[in-house]
Amino acid sequence: MVAPATGTRNGEHAVTKLRFDDRVAVVTGAGRGIGRAHALLLAARGARVVVADFGVAIDGTGSDSNPAADVVGEIVQAGGEAVACFADVSDEAGAASVVTTALERFGRIDIVVNNAGIHDPALFPDLTTSQFRRMLDVHLFGAIVVTRSAWPHFVRAGYGRIVNTCSEAMLGGIPELTSYAAAKGAVFGLTRTLALEGTAHGIAANAIAPRAYTRMSASSSDALAEQLGMPKEVMDQVNAAMPPDMCAPGMAYLAHESCRLNGEVLQVGMGGVARLAVVRTQGLTKPGMTPEDIADNIDAILDTTDAQVTASVLGDG
Repeated sequence: MVAPATGTRNGEHAVTKLRFDDRVAVVTGAGRGIGRAHALLLAARGARVVVADFGVAIDGTGSDSNPAADVVGEIVQAGGEAVACFADVSDEAGAASVVTTALERFGRIDIVVNNAGIHDPALFPDLTTSQFRRMLDVHLFGAIVVTRSAWPHFVRAGYGRIVNTCSEAMLGGIPELTSYAAAKGAVFGLTRTLALEGTAHGIAANAIAPRAYTRMSASSSDALAEQLGMPKEVMDQVNAAMPPDMCAPGMAYLAHESCRLNGEVLQVGMGGVARLAVVRTQGLTKPGMTPEDIADNIDAILDTTDAQVTASVLGDG
């Protein structure tokens, strides 16, 4: 790797610019929205990028090779290196081909950004089992197969960076998203366990939870505004403050070799970044616990004072 440049500014030590020279990254769902922003930023910072996108409609139907090709064109026009991969990550062979493309075109793989996703909002009683499975096929199994295909190459290199895409929806509170939230919750669990298993091999796995106005969020915007009692014009102003490119810096930090995080989720977008974490309260310990003991002490059990963040890797925390 080429060492990132450092310097001074107004007599103070300047922040090191995070570069990806000589690194190869694959970004799924990179033809539009957040994925496009990821691919453009990584390429602008020196990475060679596989722009993987099947060009589906927001519900996962259809296909179009133009989005991936267009992003590659943008990167090349700006002086970067990229190749398109017209792959359906919900298909095991398609997901594996994303990594194969990186190896055949660039000879290596260093970074996997699992961003591909679909959206099919509906109330829980109206969602079919097949809709739930389709959501898991894209969000969860797409991430699993792409990552598994890259894993042996990471192990041999003693290095790898995985950045998955979670969502605040997995925490609840957004209407009509039981299938989407369930899939993103599964990605969260995958990320945490990959972080544990990858540690011995120099592999780090983290995730982002983006806040951005995209085709996906647009389909839930009206329902969310109604739930919040927010006038449409106010919701439009909120959406305008959420461009997808504001999510890319958080991804780039997690994808960089200098990042020391593992098993973390960063909420990104709207010009901000925050940690999303699962905590464990001090709770209640009592021999011979009864349901009545829990009922009598439920406020203390739920009290987050002095709560501890659960670690994904032993020794962290």
